[in-house]
Amino acid sequence: MSSIAATAAIDPVKLDKLAQVAIKVGLQLQKGQDLVLTAPVAALPLVRRIAEHAYKAGAGLVIPIFSDEEITLARYRHAPDESFDRAAGWLYEGMAKAFSGNAARLAIAGDNPMLLAAEDPDKVSRANRANSIAYKPALEKITGFDINWNIVSYPSTSWARQVFPNDPEDVAVGKLADAIFAASRVDLDDPVAAWRDHNAALRARHSWLNEHNFHALHFKGPGTDLTVGLADGHQWKGGASVSKNGITCNPNIPTEEVFTTPHALRVDGYARSTKPLAHQGTLIENIEMRFEDGRAVEAKASRGEAVLNKVLDTDEGARRLGEVALVPHSSPISRSGLLFFNTLFDENAACHIAMGQCYADCFVGGKSLSPAQIAAQGGNRSLIHIDWMIGSAQIDIDGVHKDGTRVPVMRQGEWA
Repeated sequence: MSSIAATAAIDPVKLDKLAQVAIKVGLQLQKGQDLVLTAPVAALPLVRRIAEHAYKAGAGLVIPIFSDEEITLARYRHAPDESFDRAAGWLYEGMAKAFSGNAARLAIAGDNPMLLAAEDPDKVSRANRANSIAYKPALEKITGFDINWNIVSYPSTSWARQVFPNDPEDVAVGKLADAIFAASRVDLDDPVAAWRDHNAALRARHSWLNEHNFHALHFKGPGTDLTVGLADGHQWKGGASVSKNGITCNPNIPTEEVFTTPHALRVDGYARSTKPLAHQGTLIENIEMRFEDGRAVEAKASRGEAVLNKVLDTDEGARRLGEVALVPHSSPISRSGLLFFNTLFDENAACHIAMGQCYADCFVGGKSLSPAQIAAQGGNRSLIHIDWMIGSAQIDIDGVHKDGTRVPVMRQGEWA
């Protein structure tokens, strides 16, 4: 099957709507603002549409940076060993400088999530660590919400093959495209209005949680009995958010979650994953973690356990939580019944927790807090941020106040 035939399976009208949503809803790109855009070369049809809508919105410059699966594999198969301890720090320093100058950030996800499954896991781990260290100056501008940023997805052939392995290529691409369009609300007549309504619904949820200002959340279900203490001065977020540059953006399209920052030292109990985690080319299944005083002291998996523990040993903060997120089991992505092998989608099918770096924006007044102040309030620091799913139709969640009184938050995976 030619790539031309596979691309023909993608509805061009909906693809154009996705580009519009990325610019008008995801970024709310401003006149004169530059846009730094990263994408796989396979996503070029979407990149071109995004560039067109960005310039129509008055963008100063659109700067695309492309990756290619074959070039990535060439490194693993032919590069000298020392290559895997290097990263293009100069590129990320340039991106950080662009963000300091108020450039917006857009990432298009679409690479084969299992691309590196057959490669040396030690090389994969080393390359990711080197990249994480080099990317830190730019990433801090994103996690600190200095700028408006957004992630959308493109249905590449290699990704579609993973999600729909039993279908012909063009059918698989068409199915993945339809699933992305539905989750991103661009299959509707007026996606911008649909996102306005959806953001209002998410805002109502996180406003209720902020009013309660719970001390902790208690998750209970099969294989899970976990108390997640919440950071001092935490605030719940979800949907549209105002970045430090004053622009309201939707960082993730799609999104079904409301989320906040756990206290790095106050997580106790155990949790079991309810969906597989695709990470660094490895499918990690049936994760079981036990926490004491905030730290994951034990981590098991029926598949991918060695990779999981290698990631958790990245740094001191990698075994602590940086995010807790609530998603109803009836979310559209959950109802699709698909495993996307892509955290952007899979995390929006279930409640989840994330190992590693917290979001500064999930603190009251977080935009003006220093890293030291965030840490003092319980915020976690790490080179990684990896979400894994612990929600299902069998999970109950209570909000726990400081005096021990409990309020039902979710019952059987749905808002109580």
